[in-house]
Amino acid sequence: MTDVINELDFLQEEDAPTEKRAGLSPGSIVLLIGIVAVAAVFGVMLARQNQTQPESGAAPTFSLTTFDGTTYNLADLRGKVVIINFWASWCGPCRVEAPDLQTVWEKYQDRGDVLLLGVAYTDTEDGAKAFIAEYSQTYPNGMDLGTRISDAYNIQGVPETFVIDQHGNVAKFFYARVTVDDLSAEIDRLLATG
Repeated sequence: MTDVINELDFLQEEDAPTEKRAGLSPGSIVLLIGIVAVAAVFGVMLARQNQTQPESGAAPTFSLTTFDGTTYNLADLRGKVVIINFWASWCGPCRVEAPDLQTVWEKYQDRGDVLLLGVAYTDTEDGAKAFIAEYSQTYPNGMDLGTRISDAYNIQGVPETFVIDQHGNVAKFFYARVTVDDLSAEIDRLLATG
């Protein structure tokens, strides 16, 4: 009988649940951090997807330093019609519209009340400068460092063009390629209404 009792005690000790440590293992913590990071990225993407480019109201202000070292601050350009064109050297439609933008600039540059600004979006400085040289662009162009300007305008792709009126408001937004006729009509309308 003693042998049976000793055997039962031995089996009970073997089957007794082991104590579990409190807390998460390092692997579980890493997995949890990864899940939270992915959820945050998707949340930001969804929130940004619901935003649209400004089509009216006050234009987001910015400063752009051009390749020649001049800095333009949108707030300082009140009284002028300002065309802001977002482009990239790797963008096919940007290449198609580049001659039209230069033509518009040549048409209005001597007036003094129209300014065309090119903003190179997610481009390299070498690529942007080569593009400018290839299309003989003489209007001011600069890099969107850190995508601050394109983020402010919620750029979805390139080309995108914004026409800002003399009071600093978005007067027209072009989601795709613009033409001389498109831009000239909007500029003339704004200049006529002052």
